[in-house]
Amino acid sequence: MQATQLSVTGVFVYPVKSTRGIARARVRLTSTGFEWDRQWMIVNTRGVFLTQRTHPQLARIVPEVTPSALVLEAPGLPALSVSLDAGGARTAVKVWDDACVGLDQGSEACDWLTRAVGEPVRLVRVAPDMGRVANPKFAGATPAPLGFPDGYPVLVCNEASLEDLNERLPERIPMTRFRPNLVLRGLAPWAEDHIDTLRLGPVTLRLVKPCTRCTIPSIDQQTGEPSIDPTPALKKFRFSKALRGVMFGENAVIVQGTGEAIERGAAVTATHAAVDDMTA
Repeated sequence: MQATQLSVTGVFVYPVKSTRGIARARVRLTSTGFEWDRQWMIVNTRGVFLTQRTHPQLARIVPEVTPSALVLEAPGLPALSVSLDAGGARTAVKVWDDACVGLDQGSEACDWLTRAVGEPVRLVRVAPDMGRVANPKFAGATPAPLGFPDGYPVLVCNEASLEDLNERLPERIPMTRFRPNLVLRGLAPWAEDHIDTLRLGPVTLRLVKPCTRCTIPSIDQQTGEPSIDPTPALKKFRFSKALRGVMFGENAVIVQGTGEAIERGAAVTATHAAVDDMTA
């Protein structure tokens, strides 16, 4: 297999599913992905997760994880602090078709988020024994544990692919629209389609499935307002019949390196796989 030398230009975590992301200089890798990534989630009264697809105002909720607390900020509200030591009542929640168990984070978080979102909601945290895993059809036979992401532990995006896409759009959009965990430089546009593994020192990630995109990349991640929608442009050359959607970025699972750190600026070795055309 051919190897290519790349570098990391972006590292992002999203502590509360579908709220604003956080750029990091360095992040630790855990068994479920980047530390603190999608470890909390906002759910409705039926326990179903909220998403920017239906609640774009979630982009205006800004999380931060301090040594002792999850801190949330939103326009017009005082900051909310939720202790990292808090337990919580076990409650049934749902992420797409996955029935999961979350830990309810209490009435103060419930009241704050209900005001921020504008409807009754609750905040839940991943239960330690939740047992959710990525789809083995793509992730493989070895279970890939998950918190609350849509389906896979890590999302990898390519700077050159965004540059190519921006040349096809009426206005440029930033990479934050695609909510990646890891951003790479040094690949040709769309070459991520054909990468098998990424090695970052002691960390190895395996790319297992192109990421099909919803409406979230059309939402301004600073304002929560509609903006340039890249979907029509992507449909012209990045539509997969097999996956039934437009593709941008690659979902990845962790092969090794739990407990190690990934840093912005780090060198990456990409190993290329045999060509598998998902656009057919």
